[in-house]
Amino acid sequence: MYQRIVNYCKESYNELVHKTTWPTRKELSNSAVVVLYASLLIALVVFLMDSVFQFFMEDIIYPH
Repeated sequence: MYQRIVNYCKESYNELVHKTTWPTRKELSNSAVVVLYASLLIALVVFLMDSVFQFFMEDIIYPH
């Protein structure tokens, strides 16, 4: 049992060090910018949908 755990740790280390390709700093920065813009766009869409729903509920269904 102990040997299986040791082998698993060695294989995991070997894969992370020798077989995994890590992004460069520039690629990572570009990906972060894409995620930031996508998050802002989704937040804007949700805000607009919420505003339309609020208008619909307040002014059309339950007018003052």
